[in-house]
Amino acid sequence: MNTIMRKSVLSVAGLAFAGGVFAGPIAAHAATPTVDAKPVAVAVQSAAPKPQGEQSHIDLNDEQTANVKAIIAATKKAGLPERAAVISIATSLQESKLENLGHLGDANDHDSLGLFQQRPTSGWGTPEQITDPAYSTTAFLKGLKQVDGWQDMPLTDAAQTVQVSAYPDAYAQWEQQATDLVAQHWNS
Repeated sequence: MNTIMRKSVLSVAGLAFAGGVFAGPIAAHAATPTVDAKPVAVAVQSAAPKPQGEQSHIDLNDEQTANVKAIIAATKKAGLPERAAVISIATSLQESKLENLGHLGDANDHDSLGLFQQRPTSGWGTPEQITDPAYSTTAFLKGLKQVDGWQDMPLTDAAQTVQVSAYPDAYAQWEQQATDLVAQHWNS
C-alpha cells in the first residue's frame, strides 16, 4: 500500500474512532428506554425586581440609619412586606436623603417637610406629624396600599403614584441601596 493510501485509510479510521468516542455516549443514552416521569412542583420564591437604570448611593450617618429603622418598624407595624419598606426607603432617599427635614425657608419645596417631603397643605398631616418618622411612613404606606398592584410594579411607578413628584423617574436610582438597607435591618 502506498503512503498516500495508508494515510487516507488511517485518517478515515481515526475519524471513525473519534466519532464513536464522541457520539457513543449520546447514542447509548438515546437507546435507553425513557421513564414515564411526572413533573414535580417546586416552590420558588419570586425574586425582587431588578433595579432600573443607574443606581445612586450615599453613606448614611447615625440619624439616617435611625430613620431607616423607623421606616422598617412602621412597615412591620402596618403588616406590610419588605417590598413596601424598600419602596418607602427609596422614596425617602430621593425626597430627603433620609433626613427628617423641617422648613428650609426659601430652599423649601412649597411647604414640604419630613422624610418624604410631605405637604401639610396637601393633607398629609400637621407639620409636627409629618416630621415624625413613624407618622410620615405610615401616611406614605397608607397611600401605597391604595395603589393597585404596587407589589409588582416598578418601584419608581409605585413611589410616583403616591408622591406625585415633578421628577417621576428619580426614585428608581435608589432601589439597590434601599434593598440593601432593608436586607441589613429587617431582622435586626
